[in-house]
Amino acid sequence: MSGNFGAEYKKTCTAVLDELDRTLDSIDTASLERLTEEILKADQVFFIGVGRVLLSLQSVCKRLAHLGIRAHYVGEITEPCFTENDLLIVGSGSGGSLFPLNIAKKARRVVPACRIVHIGSNPNSEMKDICDFMVRIPVRTKNYLEDEIDSCQPMTSLFEQSLLLVGDILAKMIIERKTLDMKSLWQYHANLE
Repeated sequence: MSGNFGAEYKKTCTAVLDELDRTLDSIDTASLERLTEEILKADQVFFIGVGRVLLSLQSVCKRLAHLGIRAHYVGEITEPCFTENDLLIVGSGSGGSLFPLNIAKKARRVVPACRIVHIGSNPNSEMKDICDFMVRIPVRTKNYLEDEIDSCQPMTSLFEQSLLLVGDILAKMIIERKTLDMKSLWQYHANLE
């Protein structure tokens, strides 16, 4: 380790935070508002993604559950039946990841009247023909589209970080909209930990 580790760390922090700031600022707020409305009117909210995207979505799922929203991720052992009153949130930067894409197709086939939202970067993926609308986080993916925000971070880290932060930001806005008491949210938190 060099003696400049501290300076390198601060420089990297600044770069990552700058990327996140530019990314969060670039997301269409009308699509975020529509997503929030869909979450609030759904009986249940389901999430599907793979890899690190799934990890971010699982965190968002858990946070919504802390708000008293019935939230699940596809594949969990206690996953309930998906109905026309529910919302499926598909996380895929490229919009072409096999498992999320096929789950979205199946949801549309099995429950045609359901609502499906794609959170991703590629507006021209196959998802556009399946989902009701898209929340675009326009950051670099494996597609390297011309208008994607570039990143100094490996692979799609910026997408996964932004996805998590968007979920937490919307959760905070839902708390304010529903005038929930922060202290009362602990009633939804696990207590066998």
